[in-house]
Amino acid sequence: MKAVILAGGLGKRLRPLTEDRPKPLVEVCGRPILEWQIRWLKNYGINQFVMLLGYAKEKVIEFLGSGRKLGIEVAYVVEDEPLGTAGAIKNAESVLKNEDVFIVTNGDIITNLDPRPLVEALKRDPNAVAAIALVPMRSPYGVVKVENGYIKEFVEKPVLDYLINAGVYAMTPKIFEYLPEKGDIERTAFPKLASERKLVAHVYRDAYWKSIDTVKDLEEAAGALRELYPDLCRE
Repeated sequence: MKAVILAGGLGKRLRPLTEDRPKPLVEVCGRPILEWQIRWLKNYGINQFVMLLGYAKEKVIEFLGSGRKLGIEVAYVVEDEPLGTAGAIKNAESVLKNEDVFIVTNGDIITNLDPRPLVEALKRDPNAVAAIALVPMRSPYGVVKVENGYIKEFVEKPVLDYLINAGVYAMTPKIFEYLPEKGDIERTAFPKLASERKLVAHVYRDAYWKSIDTVKDLEEAAGALRELYPDLCRE
């Protein structure tokens, strides 16, 4: 099974760290986000990767090369202009159309979720075209509980009763029938698939997951990685 990584993000909110490299090459705990993602998926037996590149593409190619140093096989698909997440995946149709199922992940997340249950959830429904990993939403702020006009409790960044898109998907090649040449998958293919009941959900309640959008996110993810992978962190 192949894993597709959307690795062409500009990462505007991480500037100046992304002035000369795409967001997936920003380092966390001494290693690029992209390397953490490859190591994560390799833990679950995935050794074939497709990198969807745009901004500063040569930096990713220079870092990964043939993939041998990380023990993987890698193919590169380059967009000549920004295509959005849907368009970027559509652009890789020739590489993926013969796969039974493939994994797609955003190139800016740190997680240890097991993608195998996501694939199993997709395969259980013969009509399903894609499956989305969902994680509980954690409040970015501490919250205050009030009772009878008095402060009862302070809770630091609690998990809320909402589920959010984790940016990890399992897809069949039927997805290409729903993808536009340009646009974001969250606004195009996914709403259409949901209306047709062809979009499966799988919830991960105990996995670690963090989207890297700001420098503060980098600091929080680094702390988690030091606990999860103390032997791999370089700082």
